[in-house]
Amino acid sequence: MPAHRRATRGVGVVFQAARTFHGMTALENVMVGAHATTRSGFLSAALRLPGHHREERQIRDRALACLDRTGLTAWAHRPAEDLPLGQQRALQLARALCGEPRLLLLDEPASGLRAAEREHLAGLVTDLRAEGLTILLVEHDVAFVMRLADRITVLDLGRVIAEGTPAEVRADPRVIAAYLGPAAEDPEIKTDPATVRRPAPRSGERGVRP
Repeated sequence: MPAHRRATRGVGVVFQAARTFHGMTALENVMVGAHATTRSGFLSAALRLPGHHREERQIRDRALACLDRTGLTAWAHRPAEDLPLGQQRALQLARALCGEPRLLLLDEPASGLRAAEREHLAGLVTDLRAEGLTILLVEHDVAFVMRLADRITVLDLGRVIAEGTPAEVRADPRVIAAYLGPAAEDPEIKTDPATVRRPAPRSGERGVRP
């Protein structure tokens, strides 16, 4: 199914690599996310009909709300390409939310973020889940996943090695060997396995997916 068809079905995607529309402000980038929900067509826009202007205002208001929710209000009128990496990641999330998805796919959203940015992202994902949005998260940060996920599937070299609740996955010997390290198996070591973070494997090798 083409990407635009998936969008009309309510699927939003945030990619690992920051993707922005250059030459457009952060606000304009987020407004693009609403394209799948618009009703006014090309003719209405070309003739500048009242319905088109009304819908444009509604999309703008929605985009501003999404920017506020992702902590980007201060960047709204800045060129998107000028935003730092963390803000560009947040911009992608705001754009996806502007499309009012029913399923949100997040690919390594915490990669490269600073601690405060990661904390804000975790809180936002928690809130979205509480509101009933279905979220599929692919992430190598084990602690981040354990904190957020209801159910986890663990991949090692392309194979599923464990599946279950965070508690079940944390105790699985194969997950300990692949991700958490031998410290998690030693009862004399008090380190919580969920807080142990190993270096991210090369692309395509391993993944933790709730």
